[in-house]
Formats: sequence, structure tokens, C-alpha cells
Amino acid sequence: MLLQIPNVLRSEQVSRFRSRIDAVKWVDGNVTSGHQSAQAKYNEQLPEESAEAHEIGQEIVRALGRNPLFFSAALPKHIYPPLFNRYCAEMKFGNHVDAAMRVHAPTGRRIRTDISATLFLTAPEDYDGGELLVEDTYGVHSVKLPAGDMVIYPATSLHRVTPVTRGSRVSSFFWIESMIRDDAQRALLFDMDMALVRLNQHASGHPSLVSLTGCYHNLLRMWGEA
Repeated sequence: MLLQIPNVLRSEQVSRFRSRIDAVKWVDGNVTSGHQSAQAKYNEQLPEESAEAHEIGQEIVRALGRNPLFFSAALPKHIYPPLFNRYCAEMKFGNHVDAAMRVHAPTGRRIRTDISATLFLTAPEDYDGGELLVEDTYGVHSVKLPAGDMVIYPATSLHRVTPVTRGSRVSSFFWIESMIRDDAQRALLFDMDMALVRLNQHASGHPSLVSLTGCYHNLLRMWGEA
């Protein structure tokens, strides 16, 4: 499931985050690459151990905790602390699939990467190129979102970032270990949850809502990993 989640951050937050991270010295993006990614990756990254990455990452995680659409779609168990990358002139990231496991070095926590996330921190009119291209059974999907919006997609997906030809593209990226490991099961639960939201808006007293809500939670109980 590929899903846009709008307004994860307010414009004030994006401006404040950018003023901090733009002033920091960036490093080669391959500091966090595996063998496969290192052959395709050409970008810059905010040092993972920097105070800016840590503090802003915590604010992003708190913002996600207040976002019901994110929770419904991802059903998060663990979120890898957000990282930050920058693509300037001709920088790109070729075709790759994200590693199945990530170890957060400061804590030693191992996180299974069920879902990949990109949170855009640059307005699309401020740069050319830099589209995130995600492939699935229905073709290639091009993603270039307003600053503050986020896209999530299965970490099993083949994806890439096209070369930036003007300006720079700054984003936060991270992974989610979901309570529901299987993407098809997550998508089914998300569709059911969205249908329940609509039914509560238009037929809030209907007795079938109790049964349908029970079905949702029983499926979550059946498939979920607490």
C-alpha cells in the first residue's frame, strides 16, 4: 500500500526544522548504506548522532503519534529514529530495496523494516527532479509532495530518487516495524478502518457498526504482534 499522509508537519515546523538542519555540516549519504545501496546512492545526510537529527526526529515521532491516518495505515510497533537526507545538483539514488533489518547504533535496537517513509521538507516548486519513484504490480508511481506531507510504502518495494537538476531536495526518511507484518493484511485493516470512520459519520447508530468493529479488532488480534 502506497499512501500520502498530508500535513504531518505544520509550515512553521518545516521552516524551523530547515533553519536548523541547513546550518549543519552534512556528510556522505553512504554512511548508513548497505552494500547494494552504496552502489546506487549519491546524496548527503545529516549525521545520525547530531543533536539536530535527534531533537527534530523526536518532534517528528511526536507528530506521527498525533496523526490518526498514519496510525491506521501503519499500525506502528516501532519507528526507527528519523534520518535526514539532501539531494543537490545531479544527486540521485538508483534502484534499490531497503534492507530488511536496521540496527539503531546508539541503542542497539533491531527494527524490522516493514514500511518505508519519506517526509518532504522542501516545497516542490523549489527544486526540479528529485521525484521518488516506487514500483509495484500496478507500475511506477511518481511522488513529489508539499513540504510537511509524507508518503509511506512497503519497504519491499523497488524504488529510486531521480536526479535533482535545480535547487535541493531535503527530506526525512525512516522505517516502521508494524504490528502487522504483512502488507496485504495491513491494507485490508486500513480499508476496514476507513469504512468504519465513514459509517460512524453517516450512520453512527447502526447496530452493524458493533459487529464490524468487532471484526476489525478480531483480525488485528489474529494477525498482530504486540
